[in-house]
Amino acid sequence: MNIIWIAPPAAGKGTFSGLLKEKYGFNHISAGDVLREQVSLGSDIGKEVESIIAKGEMVDDNLMKRLIETKLKSLDLTIPFMMDGYPRKINQAHDYEEILSSLGLNVDKVIYINIDKETGLKRVLGRVSCPICKKTYNVLTGYNTPKNGKLCDNCNVELISRTDDTKESYEKRFDIYMTETAPVIDYYRKQGKLITIDGTKEPEETLKSLITLLGVNNGYY
Repeated sequence: MNIIWIAPPAAGKGTFSGLLKEKYGFNHISAGDVLREQVSLGSDIGKEVESIIAKGEMVDDNLMKRLIETKLKSLDLTIPFMMDGYPRKINQAHDYEEILSSLGLNVDKVIYINIDKETGLKRVLGRVSCPICKKTYNVLTGYNTPKNGKLCDNCNVELISRTDDTKESYEKRFDIYMTETAPVIDYYRKQGKLITIDGTKEPEETLKSLITLLGVNNGYY
């Protein structure tokens, strides 16, 4: 089984993906992490991506397709996986279907996390992560708060914020999402693959109903 997560920025895709990975053995592919990997490498592509992300803009579709395809080919695709943050537009949905088809796969389910801009902004401004183990926390929402102030619970190092986690960048990304990604929701709804969940509730509560809808049981499907 492979799943697509569709949601505005900071809707909880990473949180839900982490829970499915931990409890049911799914692989998690984050388009944002794929891009940040390129930035960390310091390549020409990475420098271009870094500039685009800092402006709150979207990366070129052809580049995204190439990066996602390369990432998928590096994985064991017999293990169920989740795609987080891609596709964002109709043409990307078509690109992704082409990638999966070339690998002998199809999109099985699409999970849409419904959330309002105000809630998302609060999450973004409070979001911090560990530079070592990459665990994410939030210092504003009351959920997943670090136990020791601004230090990682696991590594005991200072937590950091993402450079694109600003009010201006978030509002721009949210508006782009509403314009470009909303049609993707209808696209998959018409295919009968869409599952809608409430992103404002506690993740564990929502996960219980989600796994029933997905038909997930003990890490298999």
